[in-house]
Amino acid sequence: MVRKAKLRTGTALGALMAVGAVAGCGQSAPDPHDTAPGPRASHSASPAAPKAPPTLAPGPGGLAPVFANGPRNDGKTVALTFDADMTADQGERAAGGERFDHPELIASLRHLKVPATVFMTGRWAEEYPDQARAIGADPLFEIANHSYSHHAFTGDCYGLPRVAESEMRADVERAYTAFRTAGVKKAMPYFRFPGGCYDDAALRAVSAAGVTAVQWDVVSGDAFATDADAVAQQVLDGVRPGSVVVMHCTRSAAPTTERALRRIVPALREQGYRFVKVSELIGAASRKG
Repeated sequence: MVRKAKLRTGTALGALMAVGAVAGCGQSAPDPHDTAPGPRASHSASPAAPKAPPTLAPGPGGLAPVFANGPRNDGKTVALTFDADMTADQGERAAGGERFDHPELIASLRHLKVPATVFMTGRWAEEYPDQARAIGADPLFEIANHSYSHHAFTGDCYGLPRVAESEMRADVERAYTAFRTAGVKKAMPYFRFPGGCYDDAALRAVSAAGVTAVQWDVVSGDAFATDADAVAQQVLDGVRPGSVVVMHCTRSAAPTTERALRRIVPALREQGYRFVKVSELIGAASRKG
């Protein structure tokens, strides 16, 4: 059975997936975190081993675990996630001047001091390596995998071309290679299926790449939206403790997201919510599990 995430209210996001329109984000200006020196290591102490990002245990039959939200009883936390889903066949559009980034959105997240997780395709990282590197170097953000090609991992997923089952693991790993080539030093072991569509065969294939599949429980409805207030209200109505919100960051396919963000963030903070990255919610879920 194909599991297809509830992506939209109406047809907007389904249309986005069907035509392969992107939801990119980035910051073209140099980022201070790229060049800021780190703390000097003591010559008398051994460096601590890097702490591995939290993941969930595989499911029955070796299927990749699926995470949609954090604990509901572990404080008022919420994770905002942004999909940067440039597809493999959009190079000509980029060469023709179409922009798949949204520097204003990233700047607003920084100004508002909001941690966020960016689910990035490998093709997006290839198109915007400087931006991918800057996002990955900023401790406010974390980069996770949204496939290389943004092609579907099931046969019925909003009209997206399909990745062959035998190529699914390679597609995931190719995205990580693109991140490394762009200079991203630490990409998280989290994977979001294009279109949110998956089945057991897809979970089995990506499990071999060692990832936790990350879905969501709150749909922003920002794709092709023209009313920022409506997007913000949909998020505010849906958020519960531990929620994962799916949003997009592009100048063309989700033009209202940055304006909606400026309403969402103060409203949720006023309600007592704390913004976290997906990794913090997965860590909380793994401790409670």
